[in-house]
Amino acid sequence: MEDRSHKVLLALVMLFLFAVIVLQYVCPGTECQLLRLRALSPAAVSDPYRAEDETPARFVPRFNFSAGDLLRRVDFNIKGDDLIVFLHIQKTGGTTFGRHLVRNIQLEQPCECRAGQKKCTCHRPGKRETWLFSRFSTGWSCGLHADWTELTNCVPSVVDSKKEVRLRPSR
Repeated sequence: MEDRSHKVLLALVMLFLFAVIVLQYVCPGTECQLLRLRALSPAAVSDPYRAEDETPARFVPRFNFSAGDLLRRVDFNIKGDDLIVFLHIQKTGGTTFGRHLVRNIQLEQPCECRAGQKKCTCHRPGKRETWLFSRFSTGWSCGLHADWTELTNCVPSVVDSKKEVRLRPSR
């Protein structure tokens, strides 16, 4: 009988150790969201920026856009003079998104990407001008990782330099 109780005890200890190991894979670190009962409380759900010790938050989200700005619909006319300018912000998935813009979007005339070349040709249907201003279509025309200020100064001059004066749209 004693031998059987040792086996049951050993099985329970092994089960406990297995559960601890699985928990470490499912929930690494010292604070597991699955085990924190406080995470289920209404206060924690309503304000994710409130510190646990009720000290003032170090990060206060500020949005400079109204709900109308965020929900507005913009129609892009690929056959007209509309131009998409891709602002690449580092470490935010911009390279992947930029590649997606030139390779995977279903358009009337998709970008032509040739094997071994980093740049793709993104011409408007029936024209020899581009509809996309990004490193994957125009190269580093405004410098490596140009910010908003550099792009607003650089893009019009680069785009306008490739058109005849009478064909330039007013911006």
